[in-house]
Amino acid sequence: MQNEPTSSLVGEEYEVEVGPVAHGGHCIARTAENQVLFVRHTLPGEKIIAKVTDGDTDSRFLRADAVRIIEPSKDRVEAPCPYAGPGMCGGCDWQHAKPGAQRRLKGEVIAEQLQRLAGLTPEEAGWDGTVMPAEGDKLPPGEVPAWRTRVQYAVDADGRAGLRKHRSHDVQPIDHCLIAAPGVSELGVEKREWPQIAAVEAITATGSNDRQVILTPKPGGRLPLVELDKPVSVLRVDEKDGGVHRVHGRAFVRERADDRTYRVGSGGFWQVHPQAANTLVRAVMQGLLPRKNDTALDLYCGVGLFAGAIGQRLGEKGAVLGIESGKRAVEDARHNLKDLDRVRIEHGKVDQVLPRTGITECDLIVLDPPRAGAGKQVVKHLSGLGARKIAYVACDPAALARDLAYFREGGYRVRTLRAFDLFPMTHHVECVAILEPAAKGA
Repeated sequence: MQNEPTSSLVGEEYEVEVGPVAHGGHCIARTAENQVLFVRHTLPGEKIIAKVTDGDTDSRFLRADAVRIIEPSKDRVEAPCPYAGPGMCGGCDWQHAKPGAQRRLKGEVIAEQLQRLAGLTPEEAGWDGTVMPAEGDKLPPGEVPAWRTRVQYAVDADGRAGLRKHRSHDVQPIDHCLIAAPGVSELGVEKREWPQIAAVEAITATGSNDRQVILTPKPGGRLPLVELDKPVSVLRVDEKDGGVHRVHGRAFVRERADDRTYRVGSGGFWQVHPQAANTLVRAVMQGLLPRKNDTALDLYCGVGLFAGAIGQRLGEKGAVLGIESGKRAVEDARHNLKDLDRVRIEHGKVDQVLPRTGITECDLIVLDPPRAGAGKQVVKHLSGLGARKIAYVACDPAALARDLAYFREGGYRVRTLRAFDLFPMTHHVECVAILEPAAKGA
């Protein structure tokens, strides 16, 4: 007997009752045929009409948008942004939820990931279940914190700057992004046309008045004369090697955290929220409690934020080794920490460089891996170094939970976990977990 041909369900509409939140900015529902729907623009407990945006009759699950709300949640608000909603900008996930509800949803996602991937309850993770807003972000419903200090604009065929639609290369032209920091909005990127340009990244520093735009020309495209509403440095992405090169102005911006100034070059990584760097340094230092003469590792160290914070707390005999794979970030880290004689930065991937260092023990470890996490092999190596405390900074709760399970196999337990809402209106959340040898708490 032949199988029935698969047919697309895109455009099909279902009346559903919405279940729990899921990792990724959507909620779970089921069709009458029991097919799973991942639905955006809705909230748990709502009755909605969901319109399928991706999937077919054989798909394990379908993606959908809530296109009509029949019974709204008490946590629903009118989205403050005119570009938030089905088929429009994909940058924000929770514009339609009260700020407190957004943090509760993120907390539910963290709890679910910890339980499913690490077998941990909030109590076992030393977490009170709350997601803390950043300083100044606790605003009433309908108001949006302008926090995003780096905005990646896409440019459409007509040269208009906008933002990508969800899971799409299509561009939603905009005249203002509500979550963009004032220093980004003041540049006026959205007001002008960008012929022959594919993307414009706008950056405003929080530790200085430095502003920067990084232009990605279309293949064969020429750079326009950039005249924006505020003084700005201009960099370009090279078509051949993908490198970032200075056109005019500084090739870096100056950021500030923990009473230190950090140079961040060529669009290199720095926390996007203005309060994030200080918030995370405080959480890491409060968790690690560095002592004079400690030895420490700072892995995936970027431009040296945590290495600098630890290094200036260790006295004359302590030492910090940072490892970072980005060449420009390593140059910046060495420049930023040149006054700290006992801090050294190595270039390369953590899983390759760490075994070559010959380090067999250390007192403290801080790691801030990319979204995919550190992974089993790196965690296994770290678990064998006998560190008194480990601080794990995570931007993805699923990767964090997987790595915490690996740490448990290596003899470490979570002592405390804290969660911070450093990406309001989106599904992203930052966590800081402090680990210690399990025997200590046995």
